[in-house]
Amino acid sequence: MANPFTSRFRRPVIAGVIAAAVALPLVGGGAAYAYAGDVPRGTTVLGVDLGGKSTEQAARALRDGLAAREDQPVTVTISGQRATIEPDAVGLAVDVDGTVDRAARSRNPLNAFFGRGQDVEPVVQVDRDRLAAALAAPAAAVTRAATAPAIRFDGLTPKPTHPTAGRGLDPQRSADVVTAGWLRRDVIEIPVVDRQPAMTAADVDAMVTQLARPAVAAPVTVRLSGGKGGGLTVSRQAIAKSLVLTGDAGGTITPRVDEAKLRGALRSALKKVERPPQTASVPGTVLASTGGTVVDTAALSRDLLGVLPKAAPRTVDAGLTTVAARPIPDELARQGIREQVSSFTTYFTGGLSAPRSSNIATIAREVDGAIVPPGETFSLNGHTGPRDYAQGYQDAPVILNGKLVPGVGGGVSQFTTTLFNATYYAGLEDVFHQPHGYYFSRYPSVIESTIFYPDLDFEFRNDSDHAVLIDTSYTENSVTVSIWGTKRYDVSTEWSPRRDIVKPAAQKLPKGPTCIATEGSEGFTQDAWRIFRQGGKEVSREKFTWRYDAEPRFTCE
Repeated sequence: MANPFTSRFRRPVIAGVIAAAVALPLVGGGAAYAYAGDVPRGTTVLGVDLGGKSTEQAARALRDGLAAREDQPVTVTISGQRATIEPDAVGLAVDVDGTVDRAARSRNPLNAFFGRGQDVEPVVQVDRDRLAAALAAPAAAVTRAATAPAIRFDGLTPKPTHPTAGRGLDPQRSADVVTAGWLRRDVIEIPVVDRQPAMTAADVDAMVTQLARPAVAAPVTVRLSGGKGGGLTVSRQAIAKSLVLTGDAGGTITPRVDEAKLRGALRSALKKVERPPQTASVPGTVLASTGGTVVDTAALSRDLLGVLPKAAPRTVDAGLTTVAARPIPDELARQGIREQVSSFTTYFTGGLSAPRSSNIATIAREVDGAIVPPGETFSLNGHTGPRDYAQGYQDAPVILNGKLVPGVGGGVSQFTTTLFNATYYAGLEDVFHQPHGYYFSRYPSVIESTIFYPDLDFEFRNDSDHAVLIDTSYTENSVTVSIWGTKRYDVSTEWSPRRDIVKPAAQKLPKGPTCIATEGSEGFTQDAWRIFRQGGKEVSREKFTWRYDAEPRFTCE
């Protein structure tokens, strides 16, 4: 007799086996149908059907399907402010190959078998920085710049700037929103976010207490290994000038000692322990170097930062670095440009942001790298041409009709004096120069020169048998001109005592934008002799004489 339980169990099992047997070919056929081509059937991207196509066919279909839409301007809103963006201008595009590859990997045969389609997200790319630039104008009305934290020194007193939050666009979030909404929505809303600096006011105050104040509380002794002067001292003032405590774009202060500012602050001390390399260059390219020995101020800057929070006495070690000589290029050596013949430096105040200093730097760049062949005369006016606003010069004080007034190009006379002295000590022939009408203590008396385009020039002649190269450089407070060629003489200067001295008179000028007050200066006559020596013996001397007028003590009333 049959077991009733077994009979009841066997019937569903048999029915299931039969159903499975029937379903297997159906599913297999559905899978084959779904997998026809590289991209599964029923697959779309932004409404373009890619199903059942090879990757090449799908890529072509997607390009054709998006061709009329990709170039359309994108409408965005920022806090209600509507604007449009050109896709090409911000690098906004569908990565067709990347999108087709994504579609080909989205295989689910049951979607095709049961008639379900699948929409694949496109791979969209955009240039984040270009998008941020394009959104800057429409976002201007809602943008509020954050105040970056900073600590600056007023003399030796640290003055903190506390951070404040800003408001504007986040470049990455903007890019994410645009790539997600492009070709899907008619208008894309760009989020405006708060931009909170990473540091707080309390953080800044703590840095003042823990670093800024201790840093300038005492000098730091630097022990040099192998230096001819034994060592040097970084003064409190030098620390204040070179310690940089300025927040970055994210609002974080990363303390550092600026090497260039440290070198400038230690200029006099470094002269005693260094033998700096002498270089000549055309703009951007060093042409020659004698080599030398210098303090490794890059390492000193890092090590100095480590001791600044500590109490006095503070000491750091520094090494001397040997700078290898660079060979002079053959084309220069053939012209006789073999060595630095002379160099002269003058100093100014105000930094390079001041109009007068900017003019000095501008003319220095124009003259840098000029080569004067043997027998030729160099004209400074002829080399630079007009010095006007179009050439990048700014208004700064010039002497006109016996008084200082604003004028375009003010300050180029300081460069002229520097160039004159470089050629003077190189032993080159003075063709024409004219000293200032008034004496300025920043220049050597008598052997200095003014200039005024086009009527008053400075000219020298290369009376040597070799070409000479004019090399110029400048810092925040100085300009240097060096002459390279073949050395002929050792040149020095002797001055006579000043005579016929006249005291300055007081003079009142109408108050206004053209009035520049001065302290006045004495008038006097003086001689200067340029002495030429070879092998330690004097071979000739040249006399220069000039009469300075007494500059009135101008007041603006």
